[in-house]
Amino acid sequence: MTYNSKLPSKWKGTCQEGQDFNSSLCNSKLIGARYFNKGVTLSMNSARDTQGHGTHTSSTAAGNYVERASFFGYADGVARGMAPRARVAMYKVIWDEGRYASDVLAGMDQAVADGVDIISISMGFDEVPLYEDPVAIASFGAMEKGILVSSSAGNVGLRGGPLHNGIPWVLTVAAGNFDRTYAASLTLGDNKEKEQHVIVGRSMFPLNAWVKDETLIYNKTLSKCDSLKLLSEAPRGIIVCDDTGFLDDQMDVIDSVTNLAGAIFASKDPSRFDLESMSCPGVLISTTELDTIIDYIKSSDNPTATIKFQQTVTGKEVAPSVADYTSRGPSPNCPAVLKPDVMAPGSLVLASWIPNGYTATVGTNTLLSSEGFHLISGTSMACPHASGVAALLRGAHWEWSHAAIRSAMMTTANELDSSMMPIKDVGRNFTAASPLAMGAGHVVPNKAMDPGLVYDAAPQDYVSLLCSMNFTRSQIMTITRSKGYDCSESSSLDLNYPSFVAFYDKNVTTGVMLTHRFRRVVTNVGGAGARYEVKVVAPEGVKVAVWPKSLAFEKKNEQRDYNVEIVYPSDGKGRVLYGSIVWVEESGKHAVRSPIVVAPTSAGK
Repeated sequence: MTYNSKLPSKWKGTCQEGQDFNSSLCNSKLIGARYFNKGVTLSMNSARDTQGHGTHTSSTAAGNYVERASFFGYADGVARGMAPRARVAMYKVIWDEGRYASDVLAGMDQAVADGVDIISISMGFDEVPLYEDPVAIASFGAMEKGILVSSSAGNVGLRGGPLHNGIPWVLTVAAGNFDRTYAASLTLGDNKEKEQHVIVGRSMFPLNAWVKDETLIYNKTLSKCDSLKLLSEAPRGIIVCDDTGFLDDQMDVIDSVTNLAGAIFASKDPSRFDLESMSCPGVLISTTELDTIIDYIKSSDNPTATIKFQQTVTGKEVAPSVADYTSRGPSPNCPAVLKPDVMAPGSLVLASWIPNGYTATVGTNTLLSSEGFHLISGTSMACPHASGVAALLRGAHWEWSHAAIRSAMMTTANELDSSMMPIKDVGRNFTAASPLAMGAGHVVPNKAMDPGLVYDAAPQDYVSLLCSMNFTRSQIMTITRSKGYDCSESSSLDLNYPSFVAFYDKNVTTGVMLTHRFRRVVTNVGGAGARYEVKVVAPEGVKVAVWPKSLAFEKKNEQRDYNVEIVYPSDGKGRVLYGSIVWVEESGKHAVRSPIVVAPTSAGK
C-alpha cells in the first residue's frame, strides 16, 4: 500500500535524531519520532525501540500490509494493523532503565502539540489519584483538543489489584482471547498401523520439526515430570506427563532434560494457558485426551507417536472470551464511571518486532525472529486494536468528538460470543463475564462506523465530575492546568456516559433497597426521522425504570434526554449484578446498548 508523500498540513512533528537513529528512518508512514528522558540516564539515547513493545503496539494499530508474516511458522499469512493507511508518530517515554511521570507527561503533551489525532498508550500508573497520574493529566489536555486517548487496563487479573487508566475522559481497553490456536498434531501409532488417532494440542515450539515414531513413555513415577534426575535416566522417547497442576514447573524440568525426544503435557482445560513460548518439543492436551493416550499405551505392545509442530488452527473454539490476566474494574480513581470501556484482542497477538530482539528459545538457546514478528499477550496488545478502530472512526467522522468515538465503540460492542451466548470470563471459570471485566463487550469496528446515537461530553462535563469528587481547587487545576474552569456550575458524578454503575455496601443489612438515578443525553448521528424504543434487561433482583420509553429525532445531530432509576438491594453476598439498556430503532437498523452494573463498593479490591 502506498502513501501520499505530502504530510498533513497540520503536522508539526519531527524526526528527532539520536543514538542509532537518524532522521532518514522516518518516511511517509513513520512521520515523527521523539524521545523524552529528562529523568533517566540511558544506554540508548534515542527513539530507537530496544524492547519491542512499541514496535509491536504501533504495528498492531496502524501497520501496513505484510505478506508471509508469521512467528516461526505460527499464524502465517498476511499481517496488517487495524488502520493500515494511518500515519504513525512515536513518542518514547519508557526506558530499559525505568520511567518517570514527567517524561510521560512531556511526551503526551508533545504529541498533542504536534497534531496527532489519536494517542495510543499501552502503559499506566497504578494506585495514584487522578491529580498525580501523568496519563490523566496529559489526556485531559488531549481531550480538550478533541484527541481520543486509548489506553490499556493493566494485566493483574484477579490477583487483587484494580485496573489502571480508569480515567473518565479516556478509552480504557480490556483484553480478550480470540479463535486462533497455535498447535501441534500428535499422531498415535506409526504408518504401519491401519488406524491412527490424531490429537491436536497446543504448542509454540519454534522449529519446523517432527518428532517421528518415538516410543511413548508413561508410568506414575516418571510421569509426574518433576524430577530432573529420574527423567535424565529415562530411555529416549516421548514422556507423557500427568496433570499435576504445576504445568510451568513440569516444562522447566523437561527443558533441562536432553535425552527425551519430546513431551506431552496435560491440563483439564488447556485453553486457560496462553503459551507464549515452549522451548522443548512438547504439546499440551486435555486430560480427556490424556486418558486416550494412556489407554493406547496400555493396549499396545509398541506404543509410538509422532508430533508435528507449527500448526495454526482457527475457528474451532468459542470466542471471544475475557483473558484471565486482564485487570478488572471498577476504577479506583473514579468508581462512578464504569471501567473498562471495551474489550479487544490481546492474547498471542502477531505483530512486528525489533530485529535484534530474542523471541523464542530451544533448550538453552535463544532465537531471533527471522520474519520480524512476535506473538505476545497483554492489555498492551488489546489497546492498539481499539486505537486503530478509533483512527478509522476519526477518518470517517471528522466532526465527532473524542466522546462520540468512544461512545460509538461502546454502544455497538458485542456482549455475545461466536455461539451466541454471553462472553465467558476465563479468570472466573468460564462463567459469564461482567462489564467490570469486559466493559460494554468486544469492539465491532464496522458497527461502530454507524452507531445511530452517541453519548457526547465536553470538557466542562468532566470538570463538573471532578468538582463532585471532593478534590481541592489546586488538585483540579493540576488536572485541567487551566484557571478557566471552576466549580461554580453544577457538579455531578452523573457524567453523560454510555454505561451505568451503582454501588452498595455489602455489610449493610441484606434486603435494604437503594435507589440511584441517572440522566443521559443522546445525539442522533444516524438518519433524519428516526424513532427509538427502549428495551431494558434488568439485573437479577433489580428494578430499572426508563422514561420516556421512546425517543424521536426529526433530523441529524438532534439531541434527546432520558432518565433512569435503578432500585436495587444491598446484597450480603457481595455479588456483581449486571444488565443493559438498549435503544432500538423502529426500523431495526440500530441498537444502542449500554451496560448496567450493580456492585459492592469492595468490587475490584
